[in-house]
Amino acid sequence: MQKSYSRLLGVIGKPNTGKSTFFSAATLAPVEIANYPFTTIKPNRGFGYVRTPCVHEEFEVQDNPKNSLCLDGIRLIPVEMIDVAGLVPGAWEGRGLGNQFLDELCRADALIHIVDASGRTDCEGRLCKPGEHDPLEDVQFLEREITMWMAAIIKKDWAKISRTAEAESRDLHGMLEERLSGLSIKRSHIFEATRKAGLNADKPTLWSEEDFLRFVDTLRRISKPMLIVANKMDLPEAEANLEKLKKLDYIVIPCYAEAELALSRATEKKLIDYKPGDCNFKILEPEKLSQSQIAALDTIREKVLVKNGSTGVQDAINMAYFKLLSMIAVYPVEDVEHLADHNGRVLPDAYLVPYGTTARQFAYLIHTELGESFIYAVDARQKKRIGENSVLRDRDVISIVSAKKRA
Repeated sequence: MQKSYSRLLGVIGKPNTGKSTFFSAATLAPVEIANYPFTTIKPNRGFGYVRTPCVHEEFEVQDNPKNSLCLDGIRLIPVEMIDVAGLVPGAWEGRGLGNQFLDELCRADALIHIVDASGRTDCEGRLCKPGEHDPLEDVQFLEREITMWMAAIIKKDWAKISRTAEAESRDLHGMLEERLSGLSIKRSHIFEATRKAGLNADKPTLWSEEDFLRFVDTLRRISKPMLIVANKMDLPEAEANLEKLKKLDYIVIPCYAEAELALSRATEKKLIDYKPGDCNFKILEPEKLSQSQIAALDTIREKVLVKNGSTGVQDAINMAYFKLLSMIAVYPVEDVEHLADHNGRVLPDAYLVPYGTTARQFAYLIHTELGESFIYAVDARQKKRIGENSVLRDRDVISIVSAKKRA
């Protein structure tokens, strides 16, 4: 299966929050899961899925997906995810291999912060009495770790960059973009952070230490948007902590990662019919399951799916892409009449692209030559031509006409 054009999603948190369970449930990657800190030493990479209604039912055709999956009218588009080892206080200074982990983490375009909503793990990820730890502290600590780590990177060249920007009338935003090029931070992020922090980019040498840190913290929020997964919601103390977390300025999703992992593994073994994000499942071969396994599945159905509508894992991935990153799904085809590619495959591909992507920009994402030789595109719904600057919409089906194709 080919990977769709997408962004990298980072799964983060302190040790022992269920982070690796979440990642494994989302990707079915064979990661080590254990009840002690630093189980994950090397970053795990895998592919989860963004879930969206497929357009084939609207067009009344049978599709033949190539770069994604279509199950019962649901298109599952693969997206790359990374899970790094748990972060502890002082990670930005190198504690617990923190610099290494943050370096991997900050290549991500958006972050899913897994929080132990039960409050049963302290700031280091060690087990403590139920409800003893306040998960709000975990959010504050992680914000600080990433901000201070980014600040340390910028600080190395800050004196030179700020002086050069003033003395030579150089673009501060462009210079910082070059310095941060390996962290998926764009000039637009830096420009917006300067504006929101209320700072003068023409006079950076006048910024105080407080100004500098406010700028970096704002840059973190803009360039690394984050949502919170309140995990372990099956434990008694979690409900009260969930309400506290919801008061923060983040999207907060209640989650049962262990339940999703159990359903994913049962699906992989063809024991149940379940798609990521479903609100129910069907047992396919009950004779292959023990009474205890059936009882466990029934518990998941009643206490998780019926009560909450989902386990929360798929909700988190969808929210990260559709809300944090403002992505949309677009279906490219060559033959508008049959919605097919040159091999006759119907609706073979679904691409995730940023909201605001134009027809020509989309052509470039598919292939450089297609973008360079772009003439016009055709909207398959309305059967009409659209120009290079036409902004695409979610679930558009588009055919690109280029000089290369005509030749």
